[in-house]
Amino acid sequence: MSETLWVLLAGVAAGGLNALGGGGTFVALPALVAAGVPPVTANASSTVALVPGAVAGAWVYRRELGPVGAVSTRTLTGVSALGGGLGAGLLLVLPAASFEAAVPWLLAFATVLLCCGRRVIGALGNASGRPVDLGPRALLAAQFALAVYGGYFGGAVGIMMLALWSAGLGLDAAAANPMRIAQVAAVYLTAAALFLVASDALDAPLTLGALLTGAVAGGFGGAHLARRLPSRLLRAVVLTTAVAMTVLYFVRG
Repeated sequence: MSETLWVLLAGVAAGGLNALGGGGTFVALPALVAAGVPPVTANASSTVALVPGAVAGAWVYRRELGPVGAVSTRTLTGVSALGGGLGAGLLLVLPAASFEAAVPWLLAFATVLLCCGRRVIGALGNASGRPVDLGPRALLAAQFALAVYGGYFGGAVGIMMLALWSAGLGLDAAAANPMRIAQVAAVYLTAAALFLVASDALDAPLTLGALLTGAVAGGFGGAHLARRLPSRLLRAVVLTTAVAMTVLYFVRG
């Protein structure tokens, strides 16, 4: 019972963190491993459990969704869903050790981009004499790569999306947050569908149910809270989450 309660609370924290700025996987995954779920199964189970929370958050923001740059919501969502399914397939057939070794460096790169991306892009634009802008094809290719990563591991994929859109398009974190939640939901949805069919995610239904229930509550509440936060405060939450996860992953090593 104590393990179930711990997993339930971890689900609330993970769902709320995803809605506010991303990083719910780094709460959900350790909670499942601590409850005795094998790491690979825990990775798949955390994705499955976080889907309803992500969808709940996207529903709260449904009227605030819009294009990212010159790419429509429908096109970007389709690319995210396709990449998420491919990434989930890779998790099931490839060893995870080499990719996990690269995760801290990916997180560090995303954090730097999120913090300084617009300044770097602006400096590049001034040096070249013309503004730097990520075109539709480059944006879709980068989004697909991030979606594959999200389906394979999922940690901080939303933060990486914000970093990409901030650096390549100059989008503000608060303004882009509704689309971030929607794209993470698309990635998780297709990945979770494959995990439910081909992984051991359903072997611990009570634990999975507790995490899922908490994630729904956290995702719904976190999305409502994020809508009321000032732009600077939301950006601070996102940056704090990114820095904390990067440091913890390097320490975990």
